[in-house]
Amino acid sequence: MVSMDMNDLDNKEYYKIKVRDFNLEEVLTCGQCFNFMELDKDFFQVIAKGKVLRIRQEEDSLIFYDTTKDEYERIWKDYFDLARDYGEIKSAIIKTSPELENVIREHSGIRILNQDFFETLISFIISQNKQIPQIKQVVRNLSEMYGTKVSDSVYLFPTVKELSENATDEGIRECKAGFRAPYILDAINKVAAGDVDEEALKHASTEEAKESLLSIKGVGEKVANCVLLFGLGRRESFPVDVWMKRIMENMYFHKDTPKEVIMDFAKEKFGDYAGYAQQYLFIYAKENKTL
Repeated sequence: MVSMDMNDLDNKEYYKIKVRDFNLEEVLTCGQCFNFMELDKDFFQVIAKGKVLRIRQEEDSLIFYDTTKDEYERIWKDYFDLARDYGEIKSAIIKTSPELENVIREHSGIRILNQDFFETLISFIISQNKQIPQIKQVVRNLSEMYGTKVSDSVYLFPTVKELSENATDEGIRECKAGFRAPYILDAINKVAAGDVDEEALKHASTEEAKESLLSIKGVGEKVANCVLLFGLGRRESFPVDVWMKRIMENMYFHKDTPKEVIMDFAKEKFGDYAGYAQQYLFIYAKENKTL
């Protein structure tokens, strides 16, 4: 957490809205995004969509600082997925999975963000075998080395163009990316060349989009599904890492089960809401100490 003088906000332009089913801290810290900083309790700085946002939650209100109503409508409403009816989603998951009812009601503010595709791709390549604080640091290092400077301490995540023209294996390793450096370079090159094209992915089937992502060096099923879910809006995607495999085995299979079987089971059980269910399953396991 970074200490700051809240009086600094007194004369800042802001936009305030009422929200339901939204908890800012849980949304940002649940492992789906990495380019943010906690400034104070329920107050965060988010770097996304080529913008820097300071946002605070006060009970059932969100306050967007340095933001106009127009910018909120164009960018942040979609980014935070505020137009979607999460009451309907939660009811549907509870109907198929009553074992999750308590955790869903206790953590009713979880949402899935609509993030930038390219940043999500690079971030989840970085995420392999790293903890969230480490991932955040590498994202920040890449931004400081290759991104656009906004202020003395704030840099935007670099664009495909900035990285394709400037990034090197050595430079990416200096950002503490380690063995992931050639994977990141391959992702940059494939996106820059149009071999992995965001618009094409959006119009492809989920399986076709996954196959395209799997063509990138170092991108496996888990990373591909995370990019589909968090960077391409494919809410039916169900990322399975070692933790989710263990959770699903403990809850539903009670034996060692291949990841492919787990993903097929999740698709059948949760349908279009599999990505949301994955978030609640992780919280359930954490709170019940089954991780």
